[in-house]
Amino acid sequence: MTDAIAVNAELDFVGTVEPEGADRLDEAKLSAWLEANVAGYQGPMQLTKFKGGQSNPTYKIEAASGNYVLRRKPFGPLLPSAHAVDREYKVQAALQKAGWTVAPQYGLCTDDSVIGSWFYVMGMVDGRTIWDGAMPNDAPDYRRATYNAMIDTLAGLHAVDVDAAGLSDYGKPGNYFGRQVERWTKQYKLAETETMDSMERLIAFLPASLPEQTRTSVVHGDYRIDNMIWAKTEPKVLAVLDWELSTLGDPLADFTYVAMAWVTENGGRSGVLDLDRKALGIPELEEVVERYCAATGRTSVPDMNWYFAYNFFRLAGIMQGIKKRVIDGTASSAHAKAMSERVQPLADKAWEFAVKAGA
Repeated sequence: MTDAIAVNAELDFVGTVEPEGADRLDEAKLSAWLEANVAGYQGPMQLTKFKGGQSNPTYKIEAASGNYVLRRKPFGPLLPSAHAVDREYKVQAALQKAGWTVAPQYGLCTDDSVIGSWFYVMGMVDGRTIWDGAMPNDAPDYRRATYNAMIDTLAGLHAVDVDAAGLSDYGKPGNYFGRQVERWTKQYKLAETETMDSMERLIAFLPASLPEQTRTSVVHGDYRIDNMIWAKTEPKVLAVLDWELSTLGDPLADFTYVAMAWVTENGGRSGVLDLDRKALGIPELEEVVERYCAATGRTSVPDMNWYFAYNFFRLAGIMQGIKKRVIDGTASSAHAKAMSERVQPLADKAWEFAVKAGA
């Protein structure tokens, strides 16, 4: 398995296409909503759909007043609690007010009569997306500074005062991993299409071996180098994207998810396991741990094998949801079928780390 860390709910937005079939939106109604609800908006607009974006379909709006991004719920039957675009909007709007690095948020629509589903609109940040963790066109010093900026930005997120930001009700306090394991077990079972031994073993092992939670923060849930917009000419994060999995929880969930890059082969994506990191200037995992700890006032992080098992298990659950939507005919991306075939490899990888964690 060469790119497990990348096979989550979102694919890279490489270009846009004209919306077809069920992906078409009522542009007249949308335009009227934008004029009434987005400050400074001026048409006419051109609407296209990003090629990727498997979980919440994502569109580009080009208008006289600038470029915007629209994210909506998928059409058709949805699993409970999934695709909560209102939560995505809420956390980003709160973090924007707190001065943290997100795209500007312009409005949330919960009226299905406009385009057929809930959606929100945000600004389109002009910058660079780093799809390949090897950063083949950059110099070693630039790579190292980029990785350091990624960790520093994450530490900044985990330092946001939840109460002051108005996010104290954004998740339940305590037992984050217990709730997450329960959630993804439930989601997996709702979408289950066949029995997988490794998933069954994980479903038994993970809740029986939960790590202690000592801190609570906003948790992004999908924090990695290709879910950010970077400045074009300097190693600076301009905005962090894809907040669908965010909540209040254990900040180690985000940190160990980032750390998965160091146990995942590159395959042209965000993994760095099989790269010559020293030659490329990419810091070693031990250096990343040290930097994160220094920025967050920790002396160390726990053994990460359990967290890796959990993260791969969660990815397997996400992929299973996509697999079920492929079968049901509601998946929105041409890449969905290939992604759906990765459930078993992800589950097997998760179990490998569970064994290392003492399973």
